[in-house]
Amino acid sequence: QVRIEESGGGLVQPGGSLRLSCAVSGSIFSAYAMGWHRQAPGKQRELVARINSGGSTNYSDSVKGRFTISRDNAKKTVYLQMNSLKPEDTAVYYCNIRYTSYWGQGTQVTVSS
Repeated sequence: QVRIEESGGGLVQPGGSLRLSCAVSGSIFSAYAMGWHRQAPGKQRELVARINSGGSTNYSDSVKGRFTISRDNAKKTVYLQMNSLKPEDTAVYYCNIRYTSYWGQGTQVTVSS
């Protein structure tokens, strides 16, 4: 049984930082590409960052230069470091194993003064 659990969301002021974590259990974590997605109210879910099994990364234009995705295969965890946060980054953030139906339950990030 594959289980994915995100954590680290919260309320932060504009310009602040948060680090999200995504812990995966029940799968061969190191073999899979992972993705961080977000969904704001009334908007479609979008992919913001991805990392493949070899560590190569890719970002959406909206977060490039501000967000960093990384992985620790020993801990079976993927991270999303978010800096210089903006109100438009407010969304529920989800982690998934790329190209599968395995998703976490999401963690809320709210950027507001």
